[in-house]
Amino acid sequence: MKRKVECEVNAVTLGDLALQGLTIGSRIRATGFLTRRSLKSTQLVMHINHIENI
Repeated sequence: MKRKVECEVNAVTLGDLALQGLTIGSRIRATGFLTRRSLKSTQLVMHINHIENI
């Protein structure tokens, strides 16, 4: 059965990717990996390795 699924996940990026000058509301495609925020946390965070404007 098809279902519509939505979620919000915090994302972080470091180094040169963090300096790309994105603006709020920009449409991007980001790739990276998901992991827990910390060892004791159940919240997910996406670590972005690549960003491109779409």
